[in-house]
Amino acid sequence: MEKLNNTQAAEYLGIEPRTLHNWRCLRRYKIPYLKLGSKVIYRKSDLDAWLATKEVHE
Repeated sequence: MEKLNNTQAAEYLGIEPRTLHNWRCLRRYKIPYLKLGSKVIYRKSDLDAWLATKEVHE
């Protein structure tokens, strides 16, 4: 299980770290994350699953 910090997760998603932070804090998107004390950790598998829900079929 690959774990990513906020900066790594944002880079993986192709967005700015601050944007990912805002999405999490404002609950704009329900991206799964783990909170260990003050650390926020994202599992790469969770990000992949979340991205799959955003796929558009036209």
